[in-house]
Amino acid sequence: MVRRMVVALGGNAILTDDPTAKAQEKALETTAEQLIPLIRNNDVEMVVTHGNGPQVGNLLLQQLAADSPKNPAMPIDTAVAMTQGQIGFWMGQAFTRALIKNNMERVPVISVVTRTVVDKDDQAFEKPTKPIGPFYDEKGWAEMKAQYPDWVFVEDSGRGYRRVVPSPKPTRIVEAEAIKPLISSSVLVTVSGGGGIPVIETKDGYEGVEAVIDKDFSAAKVAELVEADNLLILTAVDNVFVNFNKPNQKKLETVTMAEMKAYVEEGQFAAGSMLPKVEAAMEFVARTGRPATITSLENLEDFLNNDSGTKIIP
Repeated sequence: MVRRMVVALGGNAILTDDPTAKAQEKALETTAEQLIPLIRNNDVEMVVTHGNGPQVGNLLLQQLAADSPKNPAMPIDTAVAMTQGQIGFWMGQAFTRALIKNNMERVPVISVVTRTVVDKDDQAFEKPTKPIGPFYDEKGWAEMKAQYPDWVFVEDSGRGYRRVVPSPKPTRIVEAEAIKPLISSSVLVTVSGGGGIPVIETKDGYEGVEAVIDKDFSAAKVAELVEADNLLILTAVDNVFVNFNKPNQKKLETVTMAEMKAYVEEGQFAAGSMLPKVEAAMEFVARTGRPATITSLENLEDFLNNDSGTKIIP
């Protein structure tokens, strides 16, 4: 029986210490190669989503540096669209090369520029939380704050300071119905890049808003709407842990919703890293009754063969 799977790539799938296009393309070639076991598996229909926080942040900085009446900087929603196309192109190139390298049939690889509907009254617009752009040390943060006093910055998991913008929850994917037949036709589809272009619904259609949607929550919504059998969130670790980095650290394998909810209420997961992944996975399980798994790219074959990773079930 064919399983339909939505795969949410973490930032480590694209981001490197070198922010050049060439380096990021190279990182995605490695990622595509690691995804070959899923692509090769004839029993899997795969949809890929990805983040874009560093890319959209860097693009906004580049635009601000050249901002002028004749060359105005674009708003965040347009920057999200631009980086969707940018990363979608890189991913198409990477997957095509990986298919050729592995002597596999060259299936169509398509990136769909995707709009994600959010609620205009979402409280996230009052409290920005989504990190974008590079990390800054104390000196760099002070300089950026002085230059852009309206920007909001937070300290990010001990790694430095980053700009944060509103991150409303996705309510609908505009292109979901158009994506379904692509998946059924064995097309390798990349959708909802960077969480999708944030839009609100109006009587005249849709209007872009200044925000960046969390890619894991968007992946959960995509998985729900395309009727995926499994949501697979890929990150830097093979499993989710409780009591992380403590003597009583415990690896989570198969976990029920009730157990995971208790861990969340205990504050077991860091808000800037694992918590949104866990919450997005739980949302998918709650809405569909189907499992979600959090694991790493490196653990992908073991996930396919032994169902390893942290699997959340109803």
